[in-house]
Amino acid sequence: MNADFTDDFIIKGKFSLKDFDTEYKGKFEKADGKKMLEEEHENLHALQEKLYADGSKSLLIVLQAMDAAGKDSLIEHVFGGVNPQGCEVTSFKTPNDQEYNHDFLWRHYIALPPKGKIGIFNRSHYESVLVCKVHPEYNLSEKVWKSVDDFDEKFWESRYDSIRNFEKHLTDNGTTIIKIFLNVSQKEQKKRFLDRINEPEKNWKFAAADLSERALWGNYMDAYEIAINETSKDHAPWHVIPADSKLFARVAAIQVIINALEKMDLKFPTLSKEETEGLEDAKKQLENE
Repeated sequence: MNADFTDDFIIKGKFSLKDFDTEYKGKFEKADGKKMLEEEHENLHALQEKLYADGSKSLLIVLQAMDAAGKDSLIEHVFGGVNPQGCEVTSFKTPNDQEYNHDFLWRHYIALPPKGKIGIFNRSHYESVLVCKVHPEYNLSEKVWKSVDDFDEKFWESRYDSIRNFEKHLTDNGTTIIKIFLNVSQKEQKKRFLDRINEPEKNWKFAAADLSERALWGNYMDAYEIAINETSKDHAPWHVIPADSKLFARVAAIQVIINALEKMDLKFPTLSKEETEGLEDAKKQLENE
């Protein structure tokens, strides 16, 4: 079977969601997938250690999806074995008063990973052109605009432009960006919502508001399609990964992440002659104790 899905879901050129099958798995088998994920965990752990030691670059992973698409579980299963000192997860909820007192990118900028680390955005700056496009009234909380009538085509183009410039600035300064949209079907979302309702230990995951957002599915798909078309660039591409199978989505995502780390050409620090001699002296002292 084809075991490498790294380049299967990258968006280059015109993108249409209807061309992407949420159920796609190729010849992927569940038993093989578990073994593949284990092997890739080892690769990711080794590369993350190298990124930390190298200290000259950082990796930002942007995760976007509809509710119940599997973002939280993907983070758990893909990054569970990574050294927590070198990895930071930020989950972006509705902005608070302090965040609304700044521009829409501010809270994301201060959460960026420093050099040597992996940063994961569970939802991200894209919420400003996704949920805020479906609910334009939310933008009024920024206190800049007077009416929803202000959110015209020019406004949205400005938002996309700000995001493109933000990401270009990051990549020009040592941050590699991976953007992943977990593409789940409405049918599979219904199944997962029912699981959350029927299984007591999952009840806490379900909120009544989830249904009102589900009713706007078409609006969200339009917003995602436009946002991905506007912002998938060579330096910060989008990957639209089929997510009806959580295991397949995890394997595909970890492969994309590993590929990005491998392309960084990371190196462990090289010691100077004096530092090497110092190690030899330290070794002798310890051995003679």
